Amino acid sequence: MSDEIWMRRALMLAKHAEVIGEIPVGAVIVDENNQIIGEGFNQPISTHNPTAHAEMMAIEQAGKYLNNYRLINTTLYTTLEPCIMCAGAIIHSRIKRVVYGASDYKTGAAGSFINILAQQGINHYAEIKSGVLANECSTILSDFFKKRRLQKKVTKNCCQKVSGN
Repeated sequence: MSDEIWMRRALMLAKHAEVIGEIPVGAVIVDENNQIIGEGFNQPISTHNPTAHAEMMAIEQAGKYLNNYRLINTTLYTTLEPCIMCAGAIIHSRIKRVVYGASDYKTGAAGSFINILAQQGINHYAEIKSGVLANECSTILSDFFKKRRLQKKVTKNCCQKVSGN
């Protein structure tokens, strides 16, 4: 199957995250037979858990599915470039390949901000492919944050009117 098909699945999960009020990021892990073994979407707000990123949720589910903490010969598809925490989990779980959509120039750890996944001396290197459905992955995030800023502005203006400021 093509990378775009799996990224579309990750986008569907990202949209689910948005519906529940989370930053819209989704992730899918497939094995060498193109079978989904793990999926996740951002949940840090709803679970009060800063580690509940889409990639972490997918990695946890894949480990349970395989009954192994090593995810050898798997590919992780994620709508947003993994952060440093997620990159560490990718290394420790031995994911073979990482495919992501939108780059993250503030916290991306697969080349945009820093490249943990190709850091010299690390005992595992993941193949990286970036920019798959990048426009769609970027748009869902930028639209989410535009709505969020607008909501904050409306709330602030409403509260100022009520308090007489």
